Order: sequence, then structure tokens, then C-alpha cells
Amino acid sequence: MTRARALKQTIRARAAKTGERYTTARRHILRELNQPAKGGSEDPPLRAKIPAVAQAKGGLSDAKTIEKTGHDLAHWFDVMDRFGGVDKGHTALTEHLYEKYQVPGWYCQGIVVAYERARGKRVMNQKCDGSFEVSVSKVIAAKVPALVKSLSDAKQRKAWSGGADAGFVKALETGLKNPKSKGFVMKPNGEARYRYKWDDVTVQFNLYPKGPGKTSIVASTQNLPGPEAIEKYRALWKAAFAALASAYAP
Repeated sequence: MTRARALKQTIRARAAKTGERYTTARRHILRELNQPAKGGSEDPPLRAKIPAVAQAKGGLSDAKTIEKTGHDLAHWFDVMDRFGGVDKGHTALTEHLYEKYQVPGWYCQGIVVAYERARGKRVMNQKCDGSFEVSVSKVIAAKVPALVKSLSDAKQRKAWSGGADAGFVKALETGLKNPKSKGFVMKPNGEARYRYKWDDVTVQFNLYPKGPGKTSIVASTQNLPGPEAIEKYRALWKAAFAALASAYAP
């Protein structure tokens, strides 16, 4: 997302919330973005040091940040820099925003993730503990129980898994046969989840009902050995989900 596009979204979000005309909302937003950081000479503004792309990617957009907190990402980056955020760590940063500035918990996480990426403390797909994960999702024309059976029932799994990686199929079968495995857990709201080991990584399935006869299936592969493994697992999951979806193609 370009900075110009992010700015337009921010202005529209304010206009929708306040009922102001676009030009009035734009004037207020630009005034806020150009406002120097508080604190005088001891707290010089740091906005110019933040790459524009860092404010549009990685956790939250400027538009969403302003909508939920009243300030843009640059403002919160200033706050965290003055707090010594680069050295404090993820937990201390989120607690600082939550306890001192009353930023809602979920948005604390998104703002801190954006900050860590902008300051070189975290890259895409990296968690706060330094490990890496990758998530792949696909909407499939089937209900959650049907997909659960296609994944967990050996006979049904064999019908579609020929188009998936052999290692993926083996790990799924091994996980399901593990005596300690609880298999897929169905929730009262119609969702399902399943967690298992695949060699040295951890896989978590989440299935969400998505409209009549459709399911969004998400697979998160966690504790990857490094960033070089991200694309490998992303490709394996895409192939597996494409094969699974073909079993329900009209």
C-alpha cells in the first residue's frame, strides 16, 4: 500500500466516524500527522526516520491505528523510541502501551509488531520469540464436518492426497494415529481445530464456517528452522489445499 493510499483510507475512516466532510477530515488528519512529538528538545520527533512502507505494513495500517487509538503509527513509534523500545522487548512494549496509554490489547500487539519490523527487530513471518511461522489459507466448497472427515478418515484422505506432498500426508497420518492425539476438536460455534507435530515443526489447523456450504481452512506451521523454510512450507500447503479443494470441485 502506498503512503498516499494509506492517507486516503485514514481520512475516509475519520470522516465516516465523525460525519465530517472529506476536506475537513483531511485538514485534521494532516494537522495531526505534522504535529511535532511532545517533550521539546529532549524528545525530538522521530517521524522522518520511519520508512513509509513500515507504516503501511506489519501489524496495522495507519488508517486502522488512527481509527482505534486516535494516533498514527508514527506517533506510537515515537512513544516506543522514547521508552527505549528497541532494547525493551515485545512484552514490555505491549504492557507499556496497554498500561500507560490504554491502547486495546489486540492493537497493542499489532502496533508493536509494526514497530519491531520497522526497527529491524523482527522480519515478516517472525514471532516475538525469534522463531518463524507461515500460515496458508483457502476457502473450500464444503462444510467443516466434511473437511474434517476428508482430513482425518484414511479412506477419504487417500482419495485426494495423491496431489499433496508425501511428507505432508505421512506427518498428518502419524499425528492422527498418535495415542496422545485428540484429533480434530469441534467447537460449539461450528469451528474445528487440530494441532500436531511434523518433524521439528508444529502444525495447527483451524477451520471456520464461511457462508452456506463453505469453509475457510487455515494451516499455521510454527517453529520453522529459519526464514529459508517459509516458502518451502507455504508451497507444500498450497499444493495440499488445492488437492483437497479438487475433491469438492463441481
